[in-house]
Amino acid sequence: MESRLGIVLVLMLAAVSSAQDCTCASNKRTTCALDRSGICVCRLIGSAWVANCSTLTSKCLLMKTEMTPAKPRRVPSHGFLDNDGIYDPDCAASGAFKAKQCNGTDTCWCVNSAGVRRTDKGERTKLNCSELVRTNHIFIELKHKKRSDPFINSEVANALRYTIQNRYKLHPNYIRDIEYEYPFISINLKQNASQKLNSDVDIADVAYYFEKDVKRDSIFHSNNSFSLSVGGEPLDVEEMLIYYVDEKPPEFSMKQLTPGVIAVVVFVILALFIGITVLVITRRRRIGKYKKVEIKEMGEMRRGQNV
Repeated sequence: MESRLGIVLVLMLAAVSSAQDCTCASNKRTTCALDRSGICVCRLIGSAWVANCSTLTSKCLLMKTEMTPAKPRRVPSHGFLDNDGIYDPDCAASGAFKAKQCNGTDTCWCVNSAGVRRTDKGERTKLNCSELVRTNHIFIELKHKKRSDPFINSEVANALRYTIQNRYKLHPNYIRDIEYEYPFISINLKQNASQKLNSDVDIADVAYYFEKDVKRDSIFHSNNSFSLSVGGEPLDVEEMLIYYVDEKPPEFSMKQLTPGVIAVVVFVILALFIGITVLVITRRRRIGKYKKVEIKEMGEMRRGQNV
């Protein structure tokens, strides 16, 4: 009798231990539980999507979990939020962004594979997003806090390469280069559609996970803490910018550009116009000078013949 009770107790402890170990290492925004066969199954918060915890979760699905609050929020009467740029994305069955995204109304826009808007906003029925344009090039710019001495260039590149390859599982072929010029760090990721295998993580997902890590809002489970160090010293990032380059140029109209961007465009156009004008005037003066010299020489030759 005692032996049976001992076996039952061992099985119960094993079950409790298995339930505690049932977590998603690559995504803490999940609810996990053992199914009837004892397999740990994790679903994304606010949806029925089953997470693949052996790799990164797609950016589209992560954004959906971010739009699902952990607790209901009290909304004041007649209150509203400025949600331009923040939206509940529409994801394909693969977890990728759908080409057309909307904000719950008739206002829609086209996005790239990183979920970044690449067109003007328009009416749902009039806007045509025929394809999901791939983001194949991502530039990440970091600025670390001031130090008495800069880091060694090679150590910075090696530390970040190691982190990107091991923490985010990005193949080294997709890390084009990492440059360091105190206090700025540039990370250049490139991944064409023809290069990417089904088993490869997407550079857009890597950039999103990395951004969350740097901003101390890690997506990984709490037991997978994040820290950056170079040569045994902490790398404290204080600024971060991410630039997305698509296989096709974006389709924004001039009216949607900010005054600052318009001013830059106008300045460049004026500079080109002035440069071309100066070149034409200079060229005409040179041609005129050559003609005068030629006429003068012809006159001297004729006088010499007359003599």
